[in-house]
Amino acid sequence: MNAAEQEASDVTQEAPEVNPQYLQQLKDLDIPEEEAKKALILTGNVSAEEAAIFYFDSLENQNPIAAQVGHGAVGLYQLMLRNSKTKEVADKWEEYGAKKIVLQGSSTSHLLELQALAISLDLPTYLVQDAGRTQIAAGSRTVLAIMGEEEMVNKVTGKLKLLN
Repeated sequence: MNAAEQEASDVTQEAPEVNPQYLQQLKDLDIPEEEAKKALILTGNVSAEEAAIFYFDSLENQNPIAAQVGHGAVGLYQLMLRNSKTKEVADKWEEYGAKKIVLQGSSTSHLLELQALAISLDLPTYLVQDAGRTQIAAGSRTVLAIMGEEEMVNKVTGKLKLLN
């Protein structure tokens, strides 16, 4: 266990309870419960958003693809919660298990084409642009998150392969 992991372990053993609503939001994003608690504690239990960003930034050093996908899921979810038109869809998604499927696009231009098609079908989207703090160049568009009824999303993504 390195020093940061030991500190996080020490913090979780002595720390006050975390906000259960924030914890549930993080678990709905498939963040393991113990990792979610650590992230909440280490970010001052301020918000699920702060904790999610902390968690996915820490993953970036271990697995850049997983971190990018995480940023996409969190970004789209947060965007939808802020919009009265899409908040109900986000709440329903969360209520029914927060299903996520990761597919592979071929290039940035392909992601942009998929985003345009999704928008034309009135599907909410979120395009991740990397901050450039790790191996991925700043400004790189890495992940497109799309949410909606499966049949509609498949009109955009139906020909894509699962990410290996």
